Amino acid sequence: MISGDCYSITGVAKADGGSYWCRAERNGSTTPLLSDPAHLTVSELTPPSLAVIPNSLQHFQGEHFSLQCPAVSESNSTESNSTDWTLWQLTDFGVRSGCQTLEGTVRKEVPGACSLSSLYSGLYWCEGSKWRSNTVKITVSYGSMIIVGPAHPVTEGDQVTLHCRYWLHKPNLTTFYKDGVEVVLNVTEMTIDNVNGADEGFYKCAEPEEKLESPESWLSVRRNSTSEEKKTLSSEGTWIWVLLFCCIVVILLLIPVVMLLVRHYRLRMWCTRSCFSSKEGPPPGEAPQTKQDVTEVQWDLGWMEMANLLDKQQYPATAS
Repeated sequence: MISGDCYSITGVAKADGGSYWCRAERNGSTTPLLSDPAHLTVSELTPPSLAVIPNSLQHFQGEHFSLQCPAVSESNSTESNSTDWTLWQLTDFGVRSGCQTLEGTVRKEVPGACSLSSLYSGLYWCEGSKWRSNTVKITVSYGSMIIVGPAHPVTEGDQVTLHCRYWLHKPNLTTFYKDGVEVVLNVTEMTIDNVNGADEGFYKCAEPEEKLESPESWLSVRRNSTSEEKKTLSSEGTWIWVLLFCCIVVILLLIPVVMLLVRHYRLRMWCTRSCFSSKEGPPPGEAPQTKQDVTEVQWDLGWMEMANLLDKQQYPATAS
């Protein structure tokens, strides 16, 4: 909820779409007054552009400027007569439409252009039967200094020049401000190379010694679809190289590990075979003959005599 009789949206986005209405309260009354809702639709398509001649949102009181409605057809695909459009104005005094109603003069040499005198600040736009142009806020200054800048959004990567204009004389020192912060000193012209989203904001110029100051002017920066695609492709290409590098590093680390595992496996197999052979011993066969010692011979003779005696006792006839 915003308090006040005016609500401005700078740099409108799709999230700003919806219904808006006003509520007023009277002193001593408990019943608020509600206006009819107005539905705001925000499209991603770029609307037809309302041209401002000269290309500036600020003008000194009494100067003349021209507004030219878009030279596109209702189908937004082929050129047509700009007179199919109607110029509208919104000021503190209400809404008016039509060049003559706005006390302007139709410029015959420029189709669809209306020359106006800088009397009141306000919003201007063009409307057709199916289409509506962008809205331009013209500020009329009754002071001694204005800042001149582009009336329409600029594209990322463009060069933008802002300069100060003076009603009577040129001050000795001029300072540029962005969002209330001092940015450039002692110059009457400020150039922004390769403009980007960070440069978007309110700009003004001032002369501190003489206490002169211009109204603020909004600089809008829109994205460059081509640069966004290039950034996306560049980002994807970077990720591919990073992934490839990681794969190479992993492979280089795995090679020695695999070699060590293979070597360990071979050593283990060789050890298993050699140990198994040593445990089996020599092949089966006759035991080697060993020479009997004296004790073993004596024991053998005693046993032979005993065997003979036993035979004689069992078979006496045979023994005789």
